[in-house]
Amino acid sequence: MTDLYTSQRAMRNMRRAAMQRGVIAILDVGTSKIACLILRFDGPDRLREQDGVGPMAGQSQFRVIGAATTRSRGVRFGEIAVMNETERAIRTAVQAAQKMANVRVDHVIACFSGAEPRSYGLAGELDLQDSVVTEQDVSRVLAACDVPDLGQGREVLHAQPVNFALDHRSGLGDPRGQIGHRLAVDMHLLSVDGDVVQNLLYCIKRCDLELAGLASSAYVSGVSSLVEDEQELGAACIDMGGGATGISIFMKKHMIYADSVRMGGDHVTSDISKGLQIPLATAEKIKTRHGGLYATGMDDREMIDIGGDSGDWEKDRRQISRTELIGIMRPRVEEILEEVRATLDAAGFDTLPSQQIVLTGGGSQIPGLDGIATRVLGQRVRIGRPLRVQGLPQAATGAAFASAVGLCLFAAHPQDEWWDFEIPAERYPARSLRRAVKWFKDNW
Repeated sequence: MTDLYTSQRAMRNMRRAAMQRGVIAILDVGTSKIACLILRFDGPDRLREQDGVGPMAGQSQFRVIGAATTRSRGVRFGEIAVMNETERAIRTAVQAAQKMANVRVDHVIACFSGAEPRSYGLAGELDLQDSVVTEQDVSRVLAACDVPDLGQGREVLHAQPVNFALDHRSGLGDPRGQIGHRLAVDMHLLSVDGDVVQNLLYCIKRCDLELAGLASSAYVSGVSSLVEDEQELGAACIDMGGGATGISIFMKKHMIYADSVRMGGDHVTSDISKGLQIPLATAEKIKTRHGGLYATGMDDREMIDIGGDSGDWEKDRRQISRTELIGIMRPRVEEILEEVRATLDAAGFDTLPSQQIVLTGGGSQIPGLDGIATRVLGQRVRIGRPLRVQGLPQAATGAAFASAVGLCLFAAHPQDEWWDFEIPAERYPARSLRRAVKWFKDNW
């Protein structure tokens, strides 16, 4: 726990230093693609850190000056499975982005999905020594949170204060400078499988890059795809990637829950490949060109050439109807959405004042997905695209880039985390086990 706290602090300092120099790279390590964006921070307010313990506000003065993607290799379920293949893919993406930006970058901020995230709600409170809340009081109240026993080999990826209460007033974003007697905090802590993080750290080091920050894909996708009032009133972001589907729930502009389902668009492709006995690459092509989830009478007549070069004339000239293709794709998409539904139910999503659900990520581009999602997940579903950021090439503005764009916003305006405060060292070790998922019911 302590070592991660220190390494997160070190990364945060590194990020500050990189921003002062003016350029930083963003790396989205996914199962189907690796995306690298290079950001330039300009203007006199480049160094202005956001004040306050609070949500991210607006876009900092940055623009994207380089962008590249490459097919991901060696990543499964959002986790590195073959080190040297992933290393090659990361190098390829970073080098191409550097070439476009015409700068060399040493520091990257990365995001990843998978790693079996688990959410905890922690609470801490204390009596104030002085009636005005100081920075030290915030550190002390964060330190007063009971950290659960996260289990063997788990590490903390995010630990964000999401709500402060001063005496009887709750829902404060930043209590500093306010007057009261008793300060309480609710904190959201996200733990992940430590080995997955270590593999990613090692891989980035092998690419001769320094890691200046790490975030969960589910979190940053929510940051870029949910509009402000959705983040405020309560919404879930479902990031459908290639190998994993990330789920994050936001409330009062903070992430209060995150999880992931180990299935994504690649599973749909693999079903097509097995069902039609064709290579994965052909299956992917057919899926993106002709895929869908609702068949009409027209689709019985629309024939798709499967093609192939096996040398068997009959096999290579096969055709299937679009209806058959839809019949292969739909059950898997429904299965992924059912898993997402179960996760949202377990998180107590139905207790939030607003239950907006936003689907994003490359897997959300299947035609007809919003119809099926409305049926499986509930009424308020929309397909989301990430915010526009300056300088982003047209090719990188789609839903598949939700986490990369969110990571840009995260880099420019990180929310305050536990390690941004000077917390007394004796407070790190795991204390009591309190796995509270529905904790936010009582607070809002």
